[in-house]
Amino acid sequence: MGESTVKILFVINPVAGPDDNSWEEIILNFFKGKDIGIDFFLLGNDPELEKLEKRIIENSPEKVIAVGGDGTVTMVAKIVAKTKSALGILPAGSANGMARELNIPVTPQEALEIIVNGEIKCCDAIKINGKDICLHLSDIGLNAQLIKYFDEGKVRGKMGYAKVMIKTLWHKQKMQVIIHAQNKEIRRHAFMIVLANASKYGTGAVINPTGSLDDGAFEVVIVRRLALSELLKMLFRPQPFNPQKIETFSATSITLQTTRNVHFQIDGEYMGKIKNLKADILPDYINIVLPKT
Repeated sequence: MGESTVKILFVINPVAGPDDNSWEEIILNFFKGKDIGIDFFLLGNDPELEKLEKRIIENSPEKVIAVGGDGTVTMVAKIVAKTKSALGILPAGSANGMARELNIPVTPQEALEIIVNGEIKCCDAIKINGKDICLHLSDIGLNAQLIKYFDEGKVRGKMGYAKVMIKTLWHKQKMQVIIHAQNKEIRRHAFMIVLANASKYGTGAVINPTGSLDDGAFEVVIVRRLALSELLKMLFRPQPFNPQKIETFSATSITLQTTRNVHFQIDGEYMGKIKNLKADILPDYINIVLPKT
């Protein structure tokens, strides 16, 4: 396609999610008869992100659509944020937290309608340890450990989550955490610390009811107590967590230390174990295609 004709570039992660959808076919059928230039970029085992960035710069599409789960969205967002394009989401992952947060339906036809006719809004992000970008939710502790076990397991979907949840609870340990924020030192014992740019996990569980993607801040959520019933909320009964068991405050910058190495994840991608973490808000980081309000 010629440079000026590409209005929407779809970046497809073929291995994302539990389904074997033919995303190119679905997208082509949707745009049949529409006078909108579209193009595709497929991510392989080696995502070839430099080639993707070059394609975006050369073609200058109005919108770049991440077709995948939260990890794919974050990967594509890092590149789109450097350009004048807007980021769109076509949910195709196991847990589509960003799509759920932004009220983007998982039904391909409905999501594609938003991509074509939605409005563009400027959203924040969190920079972590000076290099990684979090659009949605990052955490250390129990949920990151659950993601690690899920990635290593062979069973997908809710049954897969239920299986690794039991394993996670069996191995759960509290962390000793020191947080420096706004000239204060906070010492806590906790099962999980969440850095929340948004409000809820991909399962629908609301961890941060006051979260907003464009308020120039993020929330630090300290989960001091966590029973099986709370973990089940993350999977089967999406609803707010018990406020008596969690503590939340807003920040624009924090540093965090733990006394031992703990599991860490960013936007659903397991990042290994860490003892030190620095987080800073990036206001107005990226333009995102959203449903019209």
